[in-house]
Amino acid sequence: MPKSRRRPKKNNTVRNILLVIVLVLVVVLGGIFGYGYINLQPVGDGSNTVDFQIEEGSDFDAVLNDLENQNLIRSATVSKLYARVTGHQEYYAGFFELNDGMSTGDILSHIGNIENAKTQQVSITIPEGKWAKEIAASISEQFPYTTEEVLATWNDIEYIRTLANDYTFLDPEALSNENYKVKLEGYLFPETYFFDKDATIDEITRTLLNGFETIYEKYKTQFDNSSYSIHQLVSLASVVQFESGSAQEMPTIAQVFYNRLNQQMRLESSVTVCYALYDEFNDPQDCEVRTDIESPYNTYLNDGLPIGPILNPGEEAINAVLNPSPNDYLFFVADIYGDGSVYYSTTYEEHQARMEELGLVIE
Repeated sequence: MPKSRRRPKKNNTVRNILLVIVLVLVVVLGGIFGYGYINLQPVGDGSNTVDFQIEEGSDFDAVLNDLENQNLIRSATVSKLYARVTGHQEYYAGFFELNDGMSTGDILSHIGNIENAKTQQVSITIPEGKWAKEIAASISEQFPYTTEEVLATWNDIEYIRTLANDYTFLDPEALSNENYKVKLEGYLFPETYFFDKDATIDEITRTLLNGFETIYEKYKTQFDNSSYSIHQLVSLASVVQFESGSAQEMPTIAQVFYNRLNQQMRLESSVTVCYALYDEFNDPQDCEVRTDIESPYNTYLNDGLPIGPILNPGEEAINAVLNPSPNDYLFFVADIYGDGSVYYSTTYEEHQARMEELGLVIE
């Protein structure tokens, strides 16, 4: 019988090598596609809205880099490849309202639609702690409306009732108090805003309220769980904003005021006197020496919170009254002649001694 021959292993070896190569390619391509897919997804949940500007003459790479720097896309490099493959390389100069809930594809489509490009925009920055009348004055500098016209709109209760249909945090009944300096005080959220040059007072107002609504939705659970109304919490946040020299102190100061309220003590906050003085307020020392001014805002003469907000607080102050730092202090004072440090006390005697030490006792 003839001897049987073994088949050469060469074909098996080649086949195994090819199989390994194919598997490696599949893994590599899968990784590339996976990496690309992840980097084309939205950066956030849509809660962060940005007025994104594309300047005249900007090249596409610069636009993508700006988008990444403003945390609107995950990767400028991946987005560039995606745009080349899909043909989304067209864009226009102007301002675009974008948010971090948009995917790269959504954003490229948006900036590639000339109808979304807003031109001739006006920028207004509202710092934390500004009074409504100061904000109205800033608006009057940029638009053909007087400060008085803007304030009249913000004091129009029928207009506020209309706004309340869209903004659930506004309580027309709470805001109908005729003693208010400005009825929408407290809800004109501090931020940098961009407006069309022909924006109406209503459009401007709604933009500011949209800023507050973003914060309200962010902390809605805490607002709902509080024993205080939204209006009361905003009022307290405005006092904390005015009293605090830094965001770090705000939660502690907020708890001091809660402690006083819980013990039926008057807040005796000098900043409420500042607002009570209003047009007569010229010097911070006035707030310390004129604590007898008759006003429902004056917490030296009236129990509880002031009747309404005394300025427009920022997010840190709102967060502080919703999430105060537990303590048993009843008094605090800032070293206004020194480094600004805040000192807390549990008794009036301790507080008075600290005041004298800091040279803050006014005869």
